[in-house]
Amino acid sequence: MYQFCPDEVDQDRAHHQAIKQGADDVDGKRIGNLGEIAFEQFCREYLPAEMWEWENEEAMRRCNPESFSGHDFDVFGYEVDVKTSRDVSAFLPETLVEKDSEDDIIVMVWHRDNEDSLILLGWEHVETLKSKVETEEQFSGNSPDKLEHLASRPMNDLRNLGPNTANMNQKPQNPFQPGDRVEKREDEDASVGVVVEVLPPETQVELYGQELDGEAVRVAFPSSLDEGPGDWRDISPALLSSYCDDQNVSLYTYKHENLKFAENPYTVGDYVIKSSHDDPNLAVVVEVDGYDVTVVYEGPKGDEVAPANLSEYCEDEDLSTYQYPEKELKFVDIDDY
Repeated sequence: MYQFCPDEVDQDRAHHQAIKQGADDVDGKRIGNLGEIAFEQFCREYLPAEMWEWENEEAMRRCNPESFSGHDFDVFGYEVDVKTSRDVSAFLPETLVEKDSEDDIIVMVWHRDNEDSLILLGWEHVETLKSKVETEEQFSGNSPDKLEHLASRPMNDLRNLGPNTANMNQKPQNPFQPGDRVEKREDEDASVGVVVEVLPPETQVELYGQELDGEAVRVAFPSSLDEGPGDWRDISPALLSSYCDDQNVSLYTYKHENLKFAENPYTVGDYVIKSSHDDPNLAVVVEVDGYDVTVVYEGPKGDEVAPANLSEYCEDEDLSTYQYPEKELKFVDIDDY
């Protein structure tokens, strides 16, 4: 068995995708999404990348409705469906067969009440589950009242269906997460970009007609994000990919080795505070010049004034601005003010 602990990105995406899917039971769909993410992590760790595919990977990453495929994964040519439940009785052979008899394999995932931990209990061939149900009906009668049989194979046995491989350890090597501020390496005049999508290592990506050798990161630039209808800075980093997809914001793909964390991550329109103040006031970035950042207190927020017009707005309204080195500032959540 394996334990999977979803992070904030996983939680936000699983929930928002359930909403975008239009699920009647959002809570049930969310936990089902988390179960798929848990199994994807297992596949990435233990199975050759070219021999499995997650049908809903892009739908989950961009919080879009799924393609309504009859199964969640293709693994070694088998159709695999992931069943996630807090109620262990959902994994009884008869229950599983009643709900899903069309796929080849079912993976069973149990979750805690607060959804902070999921356990991959195991997997089983659907044909084996059917055989178990038929055998019970014909020969063994009812199961004992206090002891029910859960047919499942250990998760590691799934590897035996494919080639004999050692632990693949295909975890992403890039250090970036959605929301990170980055810039291109070895570019003295590089613009600050915002990481929107971190593509998994098994994803095949083409750049200029050539398949990218390595992991890819998709970046949006603040000037494009600012043209959207909402205040993108107030959106969870996990949902930036969904926002950009909905608003057709242009994304640029880079090999992760070609990016680095921005030395000065601030851009016009950012919400910041001066970190040395005991009770800091909210400030909005008006201008960035090298490592110097000009801010305005008591200035406009969100989409009240387009970021590109902030500097001119402050002059017209005779608002006082203040300049600080970037290291004296830090990002702040607008909802806290």
